[in-house]
Amino acid sequence: MSDDSLSAAGELPSQYDHEGAQRRWYKVWEQRGYFHAEPGAKDAAGKLKPPYTIVIPPPNVTGALHLGHALNNTLQDILIRMKRMQGFNALWMPGTDHAGIATQAVVERRLLEEQKLSRHDLGREGLIEKIWEWKAQYEKRIIGQLKQIGCSCDWERLRFTLDETCARAVRETFFNLFKDGKIYRGKRLVNWDTYLQTAVSDDEVFKEPVKGHFWHFKYPVVKDAKWTKGEPEFVTIATTRPETMLGDTAVAVHPDPAAAFDKVQAELREKMLAATDKERGPLNEQADLLLERRAKMLPLLETLRDMAKRGVMLELPLTGRQIPLIADEWAKPELGSGCVKITPAHDENDYAVGQRHPELGAINIMNPDGTLNDGVPEKYRGLKMHTTARAAVIADLEALGLFDPEKDREDREIELPHSDRSKTPIEPYLADQWFVKMDTLAQSAMDAVSDGRVKITPERYGKTYLDWLGEKRDWPVGRQLWWGHRVPVWTKPVGPYQGSSGTDRETAQLGSLIGTDTSQTNVVFLIAYGPKLTDGTAFVCLREPDPNLESQLEKLGYTQEPEVLDTWFSSALWPHSTLGWPDETSELKAFYPTTALVTSRDIITLWVARMVLAGLYNMGEVPFSSVYIHPKILDGYGETMSKSKGNGVDPLDVVEKFGADALRFGLAYLATETQDVRMPVEFECPHCQTLIQQTKKNRTLVRIECDKCGKPFRTQWAESHGTPEDQALPRGAVVSDRFELGRRFCNKLWNASRFSLMNLQKAATGGRGAAPDGATADNGSNAGTNANSNANAGTATTGRGFMLEDRWLLSRLATVTGEVTEAIEAYQFADAARLLYAFSWNDFCDYYVEMTKARFGVPEQRETAQRVLAHVLDTLLRLLHPMIPFLTEEVWQLLGQVVEDRGLEAPGSLGSKAAVSVCIADWPVADKSRIDATIETQFADFQAVLGAVRELRMGQNIAPREAVEFSVRCDEATAKLLEPMAPYFLQMAKATALAWGPKATAPETAASSQVNGARGPIEVHLDVSRFIDVDAEKKRLAKQIEQWQGFVKSMEAKLNNESFVSRAPAEVVQQQREKLVETKGLIESAQAALKKLG
Repeated sequence: MSDDSLSAAGELPSQYDHEGAQRRWYKVWEQRGYFHAEPGAKDAAGKLKPPYTIVIPPPNVTGALHLGHALNNTLQDILIRMKRMQGFNALWMPGTDHAGIATQAVVERRLLEEQKLSRHDLGREGLIEKIWEWKAQYEKRIIGQLKQIGCSCDWERLRFTLDETCARAVRETFFNLFKDGKIYRGKRLVNWDTYLQTAVSDDEVFKEPVKGHFWHFKYPVVKDAKWTKGEPEFVTIATTRPETMLGDTAVAVHPDPAAAFDKVQAELREKMLAATDKERGPLNEQADLLLERRAKMLPLLETLRDMAKRGVMLELPLTGRQIPLIADEWAKPELGSGCVKITPAHDENDYAVGQRHPELGAINIMNPDGTLNDGVPEKYRGLKMHTTARAAVIADLEALGLFDPEKDREDREIELPHSDRSKTPIEPYLADQWFVKMDTLAQSAMDAVSDGRVKITPERYGKTYLDWLGEKRDWPVGRQLWWGHRVPVWTKPVGPYQGSSGTDRETAQLGSLIGTDTSQTNVVFLIAYGPKLTDGTAFVCLREPDPNLESQLEKLGYTQEPEVLDTWFSSALWPHSTLGWPDETSELKAFYPTTALVTSRDIITLWVARMVLAGLYNMGEVPFSSVYIHPKILDGYGETMSKSKGNGVDPLDVVEKFGADALRFGLAYLATETQDVRMPVEFECPHCQTLIQQTKKNRTLVRIECDKCGKPFRTQWAESHGTPEDQALPRGAVVSDRFELGRRFCNKLWNASRFSLMNLQKAATGGRGAAPDGATADNGSNAGTNANSNANAGTATTGRGFMLEDRWLLSRLATVTGEVTEAIEAYQFADAARLLYAFSWNDFCDYYVEMTKARFGVPEQRETAQRVLAHVLDTLLRLLHPMIPFLTEEVWQLLGQVVEDRGLEAPGSLGSKAAVSVCIADWPVADKSRIDATIETQFADFQAVLGAVRELRMGQNIAPREAVEFSVRCDEATAKLLEPMAPYFLQMAKATALAWGPKATAPETAASSQVNGARGPIEVHLDVSRFIDVDAEKKRLAKQIEQWQGFVKSMEAKLNNESFVSRAPAEVVQQQREKLVETKGLIESAQAALKKLG
C-alpha cells in the first residue's frame, strides 16, 4: 500500500494492522503539515480562523514517559484534533522540561554507579556537558513516544525550558522582579536535601511514617542569683531529634499554663457534646487524664514560668554553653514535660519562636552534606546528623546521668519529611536563599480564579489552588545545583554601613561600567545590609548576558551567584515564553492567552498557580481561560505510577501489543472526573508470552525468570541499572488487560467497516428503496429542510426512501453527535468514549448493520441503505478520529475510494465531497431536525425486549436455528411502538410475537424476564414448551429472586435510615423508593413464573 491510499480493490484486510497504519498515516500527517498552526491562518472562505491553543505540560527529560503521561497527552490530543476539525487555528505547543533537581540527580547517580565519579570530580562544566548528553537521548525518546501514540503537536515549534528562547524569558522575568523589589535574598529556614545538597520547596516534600523514639533529657539549671533554693534543679525536655540539642538556644515554658490547660479542657468539652455514644467513652478517658495531669504538672510549670520571667539560665549539656529559659506559647503544658527545647536553625516551629525572640539568635550546626559542622564541639564534627551524631549525643548524655535509656525513651512512629527528588530525609536548614515575594503576585492569581477569568474543572480543585495561594508564602527560587538557569546576579561584600557616601563610592566604581543607565533599564544595582548594619552586600543584576561587563565586574571583586533557579520558575513562563516573549512576536499576538491547560492535580500549586501569576505579571493577562485536572493512573496497589517507583508502564509496550488506538480509547474511556484509574499490570515474557503479575517486590528487578518457560528476560530497569549481560537479554513488555476493551472495540469497528465497504462498492445513484415486509418507509413528514450545503451538518434529503431503521439510526446519530461534542467540550472524556462505544457497538454494528444486511441483496432497497450507511460511517469516523486517529484514517481513505459523495442529499447535490484526510475533515454538527424522540424510544424498547428474548433463548440453550414464540406484557402505548418491530424480531432473533399489550399472557410453559422500558417495566415471556429444562429454569428464577430480595433488603435499610433520607436530595430518595417498588414487582412476577413450573 502507498502512503496515500489503500487497496484499489476496495477491501480491508480481515485484521487491522495497527503497526502499519500508525507508521503510514503519522508520516503523511506530518509531511502535509496538518499539525502546524500559523498566525493569521484563514479558512476556505477567507475568514481568520479563531485560535485554540494548548501548551503541553513539558515532560521532564529524566527518563521515558509512562501511562500517566500517555493519559495526559491523549486527552490533549483529543481536544486539539477536534478543534482542528471544527475550523480553529489549533496550536498544540510541544516541549520538554530540563527538570533541574530531578535530572541532575539521575545523571549524578548514573555517573556514580557506572564510573564511580561525583559531580566534583567532573566540575561544573563537565557535569553540565554530561546532562546535555542525557537530555538529547531522552528528549528524542520522549518525542518518539508521543508520536507513536498519535500526538498531533506542532513539532516545528518544539521548545525546551533551557533553550535560548526560554532562557531569555527567564532572565527578563528575573530582572523585572528584581528591579521591582519582588526578588530578594535572605537567610531563611529551608527544606534541605543533604543528598543533592540543595533546597527544595514545601511542595517537593512528602512525609513518610518511620519507627522512631521520643527521648527525654534533663538540662541542669544554673544556680546563680536568679535561681531560688527549692526551685527545680533540672528542666526536662523531650525530642525526636537528640542531635539538634547541640544547636539549642533556649528552652521554652508556656507563659500562662493554667490558661493553656483551660483552653484544652474547653475544646475537649466541645468535642464531647458533639460526639456519638461510641466516641464519648475515649473522650471521657482523655478528660480524666487531662485533669490528673493538670493537678500534677501545673504547680511545676507555673514555677518554671516564674523562673523564665526572672531570666534563669540553663546549662546546655555537652557544649559548655548557657541558654535561657523563656516563656513562649509554643510550649504545650498538656504534652510531654510541658517544656520544649528551641533550635531555631533546625526546626520550622523553633524558627518561628526565634523570630519572636530575636535575642536568641540561631546556631547552624550542619554542613550541606548533613554532617555536623564547626559550630559544635570538636568530637562531634563530621558525624552524620541522623545516625552517628545522634548515637554519640545519646551516649554522652547517658554518661552524664542526664538520660536513662530504661525510663527516658518512648517508641514512637514519626512522620518524617523526605525529598521527593532524592527520597532521602529532609533537614531544616538555615541558609541564604533567593525568594520571590508572593503577596501581590499571589493575590492577583487568586482573583483570576475567583472572578472566573480562569475556570478550573473539576471545581473542587479550585479550592486547592486558592488555599495554597492564600498562604502567600514567599517562594524560594534558588537551588544549589549546576543544571538550570543560573541566577543573573553578581555580589560583593561591602563591609559595615557608612551612610550614603559608601553607596556613592560603590556606584562610582560601577559608573564606568554601567554608563548612563541611570534608569536601570539593563542593570540594577543595590546594597543591602544586615539587621545590625555591620555587614553589607552589593548586588548587580544584568538583564542580558554581557561577557565584557561580567569580566569587569569580576575585576572589581564581584562574583556571580553559583545557584540556579528552581525548575518551576522557567516552567511558570511556559505559556508565553514558548511563543517568543519578551519579543512581541506574531505567535504571541495570535495564540496568547492560550485556551486550555490539561494537567494532573499534583502540580496545581507547583505549576498551574505559578503560571497564572507569571502570566499576569509579564503579560497582564491570564495564561489560559480553562484548566482541566484529569485523574491519575495508579498501579494495581493504588500507588501513583512513577519512574522512581519502578511501577511506570511504557505506553509503547501497550501500543505494541494492543495498538495506539486501543491505548488511546482505553485511556479516554477510563478518564472519569470522580476517581483515579487503578491499573494492575503484568510482565509479558518475550519467549512464551506468559503474563507475570507485577508486584512491589519484582517491579524494580533488572531481570526476571519466567514462571512457565524458565527463561530470563530484562525489564525496563536493565537499561539504567543492569549489567551488559542483563541488557543483552530480550525485554519483557509491561502490559495491562485494561486495554482489551480498546482492542475489542477497534476490531468491532474494523469488521463493521469491512462489511460497509463491501456493500458500498456498487453505490446506487438514485431511486427509492422499498421497506421490508412490515417495516414502514418515511413518507416525507419528517424530512429535514436544512439548506446548509455543508454535508457535516447532515443536510436535507428528499424525505423519500428512508426506512424505519434508517430514520432511527439518523436520529441516534444526530443525538450522539451533539452529546459527544458537548462532552468533549466539557472535558467529560469518559462520557464521550462511552457514548461512542455504545452507538458504534450497539446501534450501528449490532442493530443497524444486522437489520440492513438483507437490503443490500435487493436492488430496489440497496440505494437508500448505501446512502445512509456511507453517511453514518463517514460521520462516525469523524467523531471517533480524535480518540482513534489511525484506524479512522485507514478506513476513511478506502471509503473515499469507494464512495466520494457521502451526504444524504439526492445524488448529484453539492457539498458532500469528503476531505482528503479525516484529520482535516469538518467536525460533524448535529442535525437536530433528524432527531425523532418517538423512534428512539421505540427502538430502545425494541432493543431491551430483543435482548431479553436472546437472553432467555440462551438460558434455555435453544439453538439459533430454532424458531421461538413470545408474548410481551406492557402498556398500550408501548405495544403500539413494538408491534411494527415484529419483522425485526423475526429477522434478528427468529422470534414471533404471540401478543402485545396489557392483556398479553404468558404461555403455559414460559421462561420469563422483565426489562425496563421507557414507560415502565416490560414483561417478556418466551414459550419454551418445546425446549424447557424445568430444573434449569427453576434454578435461574430462584437465583434471580434471591438477588432481587437482597437488593430490596439493602434498599429498605437505606430508606429507613433517617440520616440518608434527610441528607440526600429529594429526587434521589424518590428514585430509590420507585426502584424499590419496581423490584418488588419483579419478584412477584418471578415467583409467579416459578410457581407455574411446579
